[in-house]
Amino acid sequence: MEETVLLVGGGGREHAIARALSESAATLYACAGNRNPGIARLAEGFETLDTTNPTAVRSYADDVDATLAVIGPEAALAAGVADALDEAGVYTFGPQEDAARIETDKAFQRRFMKQHEIPGCPDFETFDDMEAACEYIDDYDGDLAVKPAGLTGGKGVRVIGDQCTAEEAKEYIRDSDYDRIVLEERLVGEEFTIQGFVANGQLRVTPAVQDHKRAYEGDEGPNTGGMGAYSDAALQLPFMSESEYNDAVDVLRETVDALDGYKGVLYGQFMLTTDGIKVVEFNARFGDPEAMNTLPVLGTNFLDVLVAAREEESLPQLSFQRQATVCKYAVPDGYPTDPQSGAEVTIDEESAGEALLYYASVDERDDGIYTTTSRSFAVVGVADSITEAEEIAEEAISAAGEEGLRVRHDIGKPDLVQQRIDHMAELRGE
Repeated sequence: MEETVLLVGGGGREHAIARALSESAATLYACAGNRNPGIARLAEGFETLDTTNPTAVRSYADDVDATLAVIGPEAALAAGVADALDEAGVYTFGPQEDAARIETDKAFQRRFMKQHEIPGCPDFETFDDMEAACEYIDDYDGDLAVKPAGLTGGKGVRVIGDQCTAEEAKEYIRDSDYDRIVLEERLVGEEFTIQGFVANGQLRVTPAVQDHKRAYEGDEGPNTGGMGAYSDAALQLPFMSESEYNDAVDVLRETVDALDGYKGVLYGQFMLTTDGIKVVEFNARFGDPEAMNTLPVLGTNFLDVLVAAREEESLPQLSFQRQATVCKYAVPDGYPTDPQSGAEVTIDEESAGEALLYYASVDERDDGIYTTTSRSFAVVGVADSITEAEEIAEEAISAAGEEGLRVRHDIGKPDLVQQRIDHMAELRGE
């Protein structure tokens, strides 16, 4: 039968999902709190609504006679949107609220790992008494990461010895309004992510990607939702071996085995350390920007994955073009601490040249497209090597201009990639 897919969410990640689905026979509809012009051009219809309101999303799914749904943002998963759509008979590629706790509740996430003996779990303790947490910092022999238990858009973590001192961490805890926090050992190494498609107890994995959270070049400044990312032509990244990639996949596989009935994307954020693979966190959806690195090189029809998941059939084996990708985000001046909105976005698909353009949080008006206070758009270069992909992305982002915008130009450049390789070699004592 002809499939009608409802896409929930309006960011760069969702634009990448929309583009992947537009290459199939599906009829696409989308809904989001913001109107994404890139998604709107690919979709048969686009509804602006609150995607954390399950009733509103379900009603729109009914209106368009959706047969499948894909949820992009974590907030919608936390709100139970997948539950509402599944109940309405719209198979949703995304976990229901309870299963999404693997991302939305970091205290649950760590206890789950410990209970099921998932490898790669760091030392941790959870607290709802903030003074007790501060005492733990005083008593702990070593540096700690401070993590709010709930969702913070990737901006809530503070790492002692990297981003702050122990005293600053305690001040952060006392001044926050968090109900619960997790304190865990600081992991030292190189971070990377692997995203897996999960349904019917099966896992299909994608190439490793390295995101860049810090706001400024040279990995300086506060954490952001992600300033860009790169992947290599191989499944693994240049600073890791194929066996280390496989070790991370094994962690995902054991997690899927323990997550009874999970469906959707399971995203593992890992740290490659001298003690092997450690889990920084799990996410219950595509990464943003990592979806923009992964989906453009996916050779398998994404719709086929969704249909097989719904029909309880074996998920297709995934094939990927053996090409590297580099994604660079343009963000408004002042992002993430004091973002300034209202700058005109002049780039479009044509002026992006060889790069792929993904709109994120923008305001489309009669006289043009303008920035909001969140990440604006991303460009992705795809080529045989990281260096060539970076050059394509850089040419596009430079053509966009930087009036009211800021970019981390160093993402994917040979010097920064080499720093990652050298860092791991130094930690290994090579």
